[in-house]
Amino acid sequence: MEQQYPTGAAYRVLFFNTLAFTVCFAGWVLNGVLVTFLMDNGIVDWTLVQAGWLLGIPVLTGSVMRLPLGLLTDKIGGRWVFGGLMLFCAVPLFLLSTTTNYSLFLVLSFLFGLLGASFAVGVGFTSVWFPQQWQGRALGIFGVGNIGSAITTMVAPSLLIKLTGNGAEPDGWKTLPLIYAGALVVMAILFMLFTSNKKPEGAGKTLKTALKPLKSLRVWRFGLYYFLVFGCFVTFSQWLVSYFLNVYNTGLVMAGMLASCFSLPAGLFRAVGGWLSDKFGARKVMYGVLGASLVISFLLLVPRMEIFSPGAGIMATQAGTVTAVNPNGITVGDKLYPLQARAAHPEDSSRKQLVFPTKESWQEAAVHPGDQVSKKQILATGVTRIYFQANIWVFVGLIVLMGMAWGIGTAAVFKHIPEYFPKEVGIVGGMVGMIGGLGGFVGPILFGYLLNLTGLWTSSWLFICLLSATCLVWMHAVITRMMKKGAPHLADKFELPHQ
Repeated sequence: MEQQYPTGAAYRVLFFNTLAFTVCFAGWVLNGVLVTFLMDNGIVDWTLVQAGWLLGIPVLTGSVMRLPLGLLTDKIGGRWVFGGLMLFCAVPLFLLSTTTNYSLFLVLSFLFGLLGASFAVGVGFTSVWFPQQWQGRALGIFGVGNIGSAITTMVAPSLLIKLTGNGAEPDGWKTLPLIYAGALVVMAILFMLFTSNKKPEGAGKTLKTALKPLKSLRVWRFGLYYFLVFGCFVTFSQWLVSYFLNVYNTGLVMAGMLASCFSLPAGLFRAVGGWLSDKFGARKVMYGVLGASLVISFLLLVPRMEIFSPGAGIMATQAGTVTAVNPNGITVGDKLYPLQARAAHPEDSSRKQLVFPTKESWQEAAVHPGDQVSKKQILATGVTRIYFQANIWVFVGLIVLMGMAWGIGTAAVFKHIPEYFPKEVGIVGGMVGMIGGLGGFVGPILFGYLLNLTGLWTSSWLFICLLSATCLVWMHAVITRMMKKGAPHLADKFELPHQ
């Protein structure tokens, strides 16, 4: 097949798509910083439950609306949908600066949460401009816009401090949503000026025909992959801050910095995932991503722990009277039984960073001077202590690798869509994106229940391990079934229908 190359217009659309998605993603997660600031500074009197809804509602809206906006993108083209979306969401962000009423704040958060649906719009609009062999790279570059969340996390707190004069002018916070609203308006104008509209083939299909691909099991399987690599990414971007605070007793600033070690690679490596998918095939990349997710989550599910277990004790070899008991031994009659004493300063009692589990064993006397003992009676019990530090820097290294793997995986998932659904990229991408986005809404709630049920922070990694295994087994089962049906020459690229 003749090699096709993207046009200059395609690169221009990709640039503005990525820039617009970055701005939208930054606005989508604004409540994560703004609500925390308002509560911490006593500007509002909201409960933690109310704050949780304010954080979750935009994520929920942006996830659910990916499907209809993806369908609309296929219908009328991404230029109008993307531009209109940014202008519409600028209104609730502007109004957010006028109120501290909880109900109104919640409604406005629901409305500007539509910014999260910009992903489905951008995927559909990007894919129609690039030939198939370039779509993995193009969609991977577009997905780098995920770093908008990191931009808000890093920049918004400093802006709030500056705008409020370090607390001297509390009402200064109102300028922040105005800045975000203004950025959306400017971005919408630039987008409309410098992009051209383009619709996929068959854009005039009826709604029933357009929704037909959603009957394919493949769409839902892609959605499950995306639930893992994107939904769980969104979840851990927030969850890891509390994780570091509770498990490693770090400060809040340090917890945020360490959590960003996970979120930043996930966004940046999306472009790498697009390039790898184009070069080696999306399926091979997904094998690597799911395998890496399984192995890394397995390594992370072992909790920080201290275990005491019975060890080797001492039995009397003959009957007699205990004449002496001291830290070094027990004397029965004229026979001395040496005791293994506990070290005064175990290796892990220092501030030394330990990577592997450490073990120490000792014996404790079970008799007293004057006791009559019989043959084979226990004179001293053995104690073994196993300590696993779950080294913080090893943990950080593993979550960096996980972030990189999931970032690559997000691009690989969306590389599949234009290959199998070239005329329905918007609707299918919207559905897959919706399922993934819902993972970001459901994840924190699920992890909270798991923590309450098990008492272990690593229970979240157990869930990831099981989910990764499920995805990997399902994908491999589909490929194996296809091979048995006599199409091995298609194994690297295609799948049979409805699998």
